[in-house]
Amino acid sequence: MEPKKNPQFEVKRNTDLYFVIGLATVLLLTYVVLEWKTFYETDIDIAKHHVPQELIEEVPITVQKLPDPPKPKIQAPPVIEIAPDDDDIIESVIESNEPDQNTEIVNYTDIDVAEIDEPEEIPFSVIEEVPVFPGCENEEDKRACFQEMMQKHIRKNFRYPKVAQEMGLQGRVNIVFTIQKDGSIDNIKMRGPHEALEGEAARIISKLPKMTPGKQRGTPVKVPFAIPITFKLQ
Repeated sequence: MEPKKNPQFEVKRNTDLYFVIGLATVLLLTYVVLEWKTFYETDIDIAKHHVPQELIEEVPITVQKLPDPPKPKIQAPPVIEIAPDDDDIIESVIESNEPDQNTEIVNYTDIDVAEIDEPEEIPFSVIEEVPVFPGCENEEDKRACFQEMMQKHIRKNFRYPKVAQEMGLQGRVNIVFTIQKDGSIDNIKMRGPHEALEGEAARIISKLPKMTPGKQRGTPVKVPFAIPITFKLQ
């Protein structure tokens, strides 16, 4: 026969409830201990001083003696001297230079006409009368004929330098020369990639024939002319 226990006297019946109540009590005591403040009485007297809201300082009145102003300087009046009368001055009469009916007309043959200072050198593109290449005397457009005859002269006298062929040199040589007042060729200047090509270009230009010189207002002048010569290996 097993013994029976009364459920009201069970020890573990309210264990969770007791645990929660105990935990809450401990937390409450801990909070009270941490927040507990103790005040101690002191015998130190704290001095109190009444400070007015506005401080009004009384400025002492002082009397300062200023220096006397400087006395104005009195200048003596200027002395007026009376100069003696000058001698009688004869005034010259300026006559008008404007012509009138009595003005004598000067003969036009007595007037010296200044000569027009024409430049000695006129560019080929702006000269009035271009130099005439032999064979272009009867052509109407002598400027175009001149350039065409220059191209024919270059093709006729062109020789590729052997040194330039062996070295594989090619390129453009720019040449500038001057057609003198007597129609001769002078002042040849060239610029190219190599001396061999420049020398051949100078040789071609030196073989140009004598031309009729260019004229500006009927007066022979020097005419510079520029042309490129291209050297190209086949």
